[in-house]
Amino acid sequence: MNNIYSHDNATIKHIRQLTKRKYRQKNSQYIVEGIRIVRDAIENNKKIECVLFCEKLYETSGGEELIKNLIEKNIKIYQVPNKIFMEICDTQNPQGIIAVLPYELYNLDQVLNEGKGLFLVLDRIQDPGNLGTIIRTADAAGFDAVLLTKGCVDLYNLKTIRSTMGSVFHLPIINVGETKEIITFLKSENIRIISTSLNTNKYYDEVDYNGRVAFVIGNEANGVLKEVLENSDELVKIPMIGKAESLNASVAASIMMYEAVRQRRNQKI
Repeated sequence: MNNIYSHDNATIKHIRQLTKRKYRQKNSQYIVEGIRIVRDAIENNKKIECVLFCEKLYETSGGEELIKNLIEKNIKIYQVPNKIFMEICDTQNPQGIIAVLPYELYNLDQVLNEGKGLFLVLDRIQDPGNLGTIIRTADAAGFDAVLLTKGCVDLYNLKTIRSTMGSVFHLPIINVGETKEIITFLKSENIRIISTSLNTNKYYDEVDYNGRVAFVIGNEANGVLKEVLENSDELVKIPMIGKAESLNASVAASIMMYEAVRQRRNQKI
C-alpha cells in the first residue's frame, strides 16, 4: 500500500482524467466508485488495475474488510487524504473508494452463438440512468448480451456504471457501430429482429419470442430508426391505456424482456 499526498501525483491526474470519455477511450480504462461495486468486481474475477481510497472508507460498513481483501489479492492500492479523494469522486456522499478497471472486450460472433439466443439492441439510448437500468434488467432476465449502437451514451459513464448495480460485470455489453448495420448482420445470423413502434397494430404479447431474437429499443425522444423498423421481422407496441404518450425506455425494455422470459418459462412447464 502506498500513500499519495499531492494533487499533482501522476496516479491522481490519471484517475481524474478517466472521468472524461475521451480519456477513457484513449486508455481503455474506466473507474468505479463504492464498496459494493468494487467488491462485485473482485467476486466476478475482473482485473483491477489499481484502487484509490481515503480514511473515510474505514468509517463505512465493510470498508476495512474490503481493503484486507484487496491486499490479499496483491492489487495495487493508494491511500489519499479525504480532501484529494473528494475532488475526484463523483458521488455526493462517497464511501471512500475508487477502482480503475480495463475495458472488457468480447468477440461478437462467439457471443451470438452461445446462451439462449436472447439479445438486446439499444438504438442511440442517451440517458446514462436508462442505459444502466436496462443493462441491470437484461442481466436479471438472463439475456445473453446487450449491443450498444453508435450514438448511445458511454457505457463507462459513472452514472451508467452505478445504475447497473454490478450487472456490467455479468454479461457481455458490446459497442457495435451503426444500428442499421448491426441489424443487417444479426438477420444474416438468423436472429429475428423485434422492434418497438407505435405504428403497428400488434401488441408485444402477441408475438412468439422463442428461438433466437433481438429486441431493438429506440432513442428516448425519437424511437427506433426508420430504416431499422423497415428491416425488422416484427413491430410491436405496449398498450397505453392511460393518458401518458409513452413509456420510459428502460421500462419499455423491461416489459419486452420479461415477456420473453414468461414465454420461455411456460415452454418448460
